[in-house]
Amino acid sequence: MNAPTAFPDPAKPVPPYKHTPLFPLGKDETPYKKVSSEGVRVEKVLGKDMLVVSRDALRALSEAAFGDINHYLRPGHLKQLRAILEDGEASPNDKFVALDFLKNANIAAGGVLPMCQDTGTAIIMGKKGCNVITDGGDEAALSEGARDAYLRRNLRYSQVAPLSMYEEKNTANNMPAQCEIYAEGDDAYKFMFMAKGGGSANKSFLFQATPSVLTKDRLLAFLKEKVLTLGTAACPPYHLAIVIGGTSAELCMKTVKLASARYLDALPTHGSPDGNAFRDLEMEQEILKMTQSLGVGAQFGGKYFCHDVRVIRMPRHGASLPIGLGVSCSADRQVLGKITREGVYLEELEHNPAQYLPEVEQSLGGEVVKIDLNQPMKDILATFSKYPTKTRVSMTGTMIVARDSAHAKLRERLDKGEPLPDYFKNHPVYYAGPAKTPEGYASGAFGPTTAGRMDSFVDQFQAAGGSMVMVAKGNRAPAVREACKKYGGFYLGSIGGAAANLAEHCIKKVEVLEYPELGMEAIWRIEVVDFPAFIIIDDKGNDFFKELNLG
Repeated sequence: MNAPTAFPDPAKPVPPYKHTPLFPLGKDETPYKKVSSEGVRVEKVLGKDMLVVSRDALRALSEAAFGDINHYLRPGHLKQLRAILEDGEASPNDKFVALDFLKNANIAAGGVLPMCQDTGTAIIMGKKGCNVITDGGDEAALSEGARDAYLRRNLRYSQVAPLSMYEEKNTANNMPAQCEIYAEGDDAYKFMFMAKGGGSANKSFLFQATPSVLTKDRLLAFLKEKVLTLGTAACPPYHLAIVIGGTSAELCMKTVKLASARYLDALPTHGSPDGNAFRDLEMEQEILKMTQSLGVGAQFGGKYFCHDVRVIRMPRHGASLPIGLGVSCSADRQVLGKITREGVYLEELEHNPAQYLPEVEQSLGGEVVKIDLNQPMKDILATFSKYPTKTRVSMTGTMIVARDSAHAKLRERLDKGEPLPDYFKNHPVYYAGPAKTPEGYASGAFGPTTAGRMDSFVDQFQAAGGSMVMVAKGNRAPAVREACKKYGGFYLGSIGGAAANLAEHCIKKVEVLEYPELGMEAIWRIEVVDFPAFIIIDDKGNDFFKELNLG
């Protein structure tokens, strides 16, 4: 009988335990810069050298990390953007978006405007060696450093605290942070810091599949269908991560997040009977080619839906097959850190992104239609009605800014039998929430938010004469397409992920109109010049993203 028995045969003793790490990573090749030598010392404890790390060293490292990742990118990411410009197979819209991202990176690297208005949830993972001593308040010290970065820089406070099941209040310091600390290693304290925006976090999916999916044809067909559900709302081109398996659903999804940050790149490329996780390089290339064939491209059609793909295969329970998908978006914000006996170190990001810009700016994106937003709404709509979807427009004039909480407030008015305010009828509405405005600037980083979150409001608002021209990022539900056809409205896609560029060059004035207590979710009036966007849904029921199976 081959079934396991409860008690081993005494004549066959239990073999010695051989531990195999689930994630056996190779050598760390990260380029580091030294942040400080302060707060680190070595002391003898029971005859053993121990690394003593002060609270302030942890706080200072965390503050430096969250400052850097909101302004600088890894060189590899910037090289991938430049490669789009040099690829003859890239669409004009791919190239237009890539060039805008490079311009945005150059502005953000000035250290004033963050690269994205959604400066993210602060996520910290630490791996504390057995020979490292702290005062025990590591989570508090690391969180304080993250908080200080958000308070001292022009970063947005995006965290809301539940006061009850339905009442919430912005915490006004971007806390709490998500902080996880593990015991691993010996003489060093190693970290990964990540600022995770809501748009890309929302594109994290867990599918509880069955083992029957584990054939090549079935798995690739399954993944193609699920990859399309990512859409464009999280600002592609993406760093796409796929995890097949996992000892639990939560570990599967945690691995997705780490893989999207390329944290697991040094995994082995084959499995073993011991059950280690590994990268499947062949499948990574197959899925990358599949994403290039979808036609979605870098937001508005083309080849570059993804920069690259990571596929991690993990052990699993025999009755389970969790499959996880997730992305790191164009605000590709993570950085490694470490504390050793030599000092405090942070990964060296690129401080000179201008070197990746082309010498002569290309004319990208096709014909550009100038739109005057200061004319009556009926004339604005008549102008848009002349052009097909995918038309690139450049808008100058007044827009109203409103997103989730503001839309809920306006819906309350309609539900009470009150009309929408005139400003919501007379001007386009831009779904966005700004970061803090630096001194001497008209605006803080001010890129679009995900349009889909406002889908449920559109029919009711357009019936009341509002939301006739909407500007945001990403694909929308069929109900929006139907409402635009019924009421004569339009949805325009703005370039997601280029918030610093918009603030620097396009947004000339910002003022609060209503609901200042909502913070960044208040209703704002902005004046824009040459604000770029594409017609996505028109008044005839055409939807560019529907053609790509995203509508």
